[in-house]
Amino acid sequence: MQGTSFARAGGRAARASRTVPAAALLAAVLALSGCGAGGDSGSESADRGYSSARQDKAAEAGKAGAPAVADQRQEGKPKTPQPAAAHVIRTASLSVEVASASKAAARARTAVRDAGGLVEKETTERIDGERDSSHLVLRVPQEAYDEVLRELSGTGKLVSRTSAAKDVTDQVVDTESRIATQRASVARVRELMERADKLADVVTLEGELSSRQAALESLLAQQASLKDRTTLATITLDLTEPEAADGAADDDPGFLDAVAGGWHAFVTMLRWLAMAVGATAPFVAVVAALAVLWRLTRRRVRRRGPSGEG
Repeated sequence: MQGTSFARAGGRAARASRTVPAAALLAAVLALSGCGAGGDSGSESADRGYSSARQDKAAEAGKAGAPAVADQRQEGKPKTPQPAAAHVIRTASLSVEVASASKAAARARTAVRDAGGLVEKETTERIDGERDSSHLVLRVPQEAYDEVLRELSGTGKLVSRTSAAKDVTDQVVDTESRIATQRASVARVRELMERADKLADVVTLEGELSSRQAALESLLAQQASLKDRTTLATITLDLTEPEAADGAADDDPGFLDAVAGGWHAFVTMLRWLAMAVGATAPFVAVVAALAVLWRLTRRRVRRRGPSGEG
């Protein structure tokens, strides 16, 4: 009997020892799933505090060689963290009137490629069957933005120009911090998956891992987009050719132009005369017929007059 009691007590102790880690694991899973957003914001604040502390230490190290009086003056004043590198999105739109749209487009492509940029989009169309028009979307490095913009503005007659700059430094820093927090969160879930020994725990952790991994990939895509837009500026260029009538109106007429104009006037006069003749021909024919009939009638009257008197 005593042996049976000892055996039962030992089994209970073994089950209790297995239950405690499982309960702790489930509690950790619930804490991760319920406090994911709060943990992210808390980790983000911790990361920012850690970054600020590092910047303060760097500032103190840089001032180590300063005089002691300067250090005493700085005591009691809040230390300003060093500003982060600026991240700016630059865009511009140009409308230029050129003599040849194809040549101007080739010049623009060369200028962009020499600056280390690329042509993202190009469209050329025919206007009124006489003039060409080109639409180009150009991407150039930030350091070559102003130079390329000046060169493109000088390709012809500048019709319009607009430019804009948007500072997204805070957005870039925030995205980087959220990525670091999300990576740490994914790593914690993976550690819990390695410790899990029950199927239900593994399934729960896999769902949590998939959700956090998707959020991390979304943040990485947002970071890549910001990096692309802050590294390369966007310039939209519209090239149009002037109307042909504008150039022809400025030319002075020459001798051949006068001869051609005179011949055109002569032909026009003959055409109008022919039209006038054609329009009056029916009336002339009627008048001529009446005149002939009147003359015949008069002759008959004259002939009958002498014969009636005799």
